[in-house]
Amino acid sequence: MGALLMILALLMLPGVGFAYYYESGDQTPLLYSAFASFAIGATLFFSFSNQDQNIRKREGYLIVSLSWLFMSIFGMLPYLISGVVDNLPDAIFETVSGLTTTGATILTDIEATPKGILFWRSMTQWIGGLGIIVLTVAIFPLLGIGGIELFVAESPGPTSDKLHPRIRETAKRLWFVYIGLTVAVGVLYYVEGMNFYDAVNHALTTMATGGFSTKNDSMAYFSPIIQYTAIFFMFLSGTNFTLIYFGLTGRFKRVWHSDEFKAYVIALVIFLILLVGPVWYYSAEGFEKAFRDTLFQITSLITTTGYVTSDYTAYHSGLTLIFFMFLFLGASAGSTSGGIKFVRHLTFFKNSWLEFKRIVHPRAVVPLKINGDRVTGKIITHIMNFLLIYLMIFVVGSIVISLMGYDILTSFGAVATSLGNVGPAIGRVGPEDNFAFFDPFSKIFLSFLMLLGRLELFTILVLFTPYFWRAN
Repeated sequence: MGALLMILALLMLPGVGFAYYYESGDQTPLLYSAFASFAIGATLFFSFSNQDQNIRKREGYLIVSLSWLFMSIFGMLPYLISGVVDNLPDAIFETVSGLTTTGATILTDIEATPKGILFWRSMTQWIGGLGIIVLTVAIFPLLGIGGIELFVAESPGPTSDKLHPRIRETAKRLWFVYIGLTVAVGVLYYVEGMNFYDAVNHALTTMATGGFSTKNDSMAYFSPIIQYTAIFFMFLSGTNFTLIYFGLTGRFKRVWHSDEFKAYVIALVIFLILLVGPVWYYSAEGFEKAFRDTLFQITSLITTTGYVTSDYTAYHSGLTLIFFMFLFLGASAGSTSGGIKFVRHLTFFKNSWLEFKRIVHPRAVVPLKINGDRVTGKIITHIMNFLLIYLMIFVVGSIVISLMGYDILTSFGAVATSLGNVGPAIGRVGPEDNFAFFDPFSKIFLSFLMLLGRLELFTILVLFTPYFWRAN
């Protein structure tokens, strides 16, 4: 955790350069925050560097959970010291929303936010996009600390593809892909008309599937060509980064061999075909804009990016419900997106379909296969439990928020978008709204749900079980 805080401090420094260049006056809060984070991180690191550094599974889960807590605490310092956010619940909410790439915000005038702080806001999403733990996995072995358990805890999804047998090499290659695509989309944004500052910020939040923007109107502020570019890179960000690596190295058969990727692509196409007509009819816009808005919002919600180009809640109540359901999809496992993930949905529906065959032929062995490989009963049980617990948390969370005095649509929307790390939802937290009106308790509660969703439930929930704390 000391190493993580030192890395976090260094990543605060680029915002100082923007603050000086734009004379926004927020360089001092960023410097103070970076100094405090680095000092405490260095103290932790060097004070305990001689201790037992054999990281086992329990230590891995604990380190990951506490690290996200520590990053949230120190990541909010720039907001508080600068005065951009004047209270603790709001600062926690904005920071956790950034680090978990949720994209929900309590800021009511984004364009009035100082440039350095606004850049740090985007940087928090880029840090959380692939997971700062994965970066540290590549660094820890150099420090004599094993990283496999951290990688497993940070990426608890049902897939276990590895680019390289050494976990450090896997993490490094994932980060090379992540950084390369971030640079690529930033260059395209700049060439297509964004200024340098906007291009850098949106590159960070696009690849992180985060959705924070430098504009109050989000992506609706920019030209159609920029929106199409965002659609393409949101799609890439929602793709398993292992498959992106295979594609970049020419192994295209490995890409299309993925059942999840095929389901991801086919679902996007089907949703576009089904929705573009109704959106065109109810929006009263030209066909090209209706097509672009439909494709943009489908991609943005499914990949949990959260950018907006139109208010999808203004079309029709039926369309609003369909867009709300997208909050529960998520894109691919192994991507920067949040949500349930397509591979879990695919496993659920395939297993449910095969169950009819098992009923008719009770003695037959009917295996479930994903990517041509048999899925073990243990994995199926894990996925079924995940889906059930996810639904239970959504229901209980919605009840909690509604008991705080908010209407049912707002409660459903706030909990679904926080747990799925999406951003916009329905009710009073729609595409054109923010979360500033929530009371302090609700903001802290929703922040907890964001962390829970980002670490895919079990990483945090296991800490609340007595089995975790029992001696070996």
